[in-house]
Amino acid sequence: MNKALRKAVIAGNWKMNKNRQEAKALIAEMLPLVKDADCGVVICVPYTNLETALEATKGSNVKVGAENCHWATSGAFTGEISADMLAEMGVEYVVLGHSERRQYFGETDGTVNKRLHAALTAGLKPILCVGELLNEREGGITEEVVGMQTKLALAGVTKEQLANIIIAYEPVWAIGTGKTATAEQANEVNHYIRTVVEKLYDKETADAMTIQYGGSMNAGNAEELTAQPDVDGGLIGGASLKAADFAKIIEAASK
Repeated sequence: MNKALRKAVIAGNWKMNKNRQEAKALIAEMLPLVKDADCGVVICVPYTNLETALEATKGSNVKVGAENCHWATSGAFTGEISADMLAEMGVEYVVLGHSERRQYFGETDGTVNKRLHAALTAGLKPILCVGELLNEREGGITEEVVGMQTKLALAGVTKEQLANIIIAYEPVWAIGTGKTATAEQANEVNHYIRTVVEKLYDKETADAMTIQYGGSMNAGNAEELTAQPDVDGGLIGGASLKAADFAKIIEAASK
């Protein structure tokens, strides 16, 4: 991390876990452990837990995010939630383009871009996920894939809007598999993403952008990963469901 240039952010992605009672208990356990964090702290929870999380984190340093939003403000989209609905609740962040959304629910680079614009228009701060599959990594096309995803997602985004976006590099082969890119591999791709942003905008804008690592960061490897110059925190899956582990990762990012 380079905190002189940009903010480090640790964001928990709870995925489809925790009912409201469990969410309330987890947040209550977490808050005293992370209250002195020297980095941004976000928890992205299921829709059913948003009100619970917003109430439980009120007055704390922990911000609340959703795990997705639709690109339309309203309409005949059964089962979907708009960015405006999230903003009206008081939600600040939203995860977009997660590999599980792409894999299971038909997300494309085009729909990710539409959702990104909707989120920005509603005043949300998107956490934009990009990352390659295992066969793409083994085929030596990581940069091509990640670069294309980044460029297509950011199409039409102004430099001013970009200041509200976090990019999370999440190698798909390292999500929920127990496999983790080495700290050097994570930094290499994060640095490449920063060069893509620099070409699209400028160096000052790229240097100021928070780029997380999102592939199985945990309490054991967080310090090594966040010590890398281009790893500005993490998008945390399973470890965010355990208060003590999440707090250790935040501690590592606070150094």
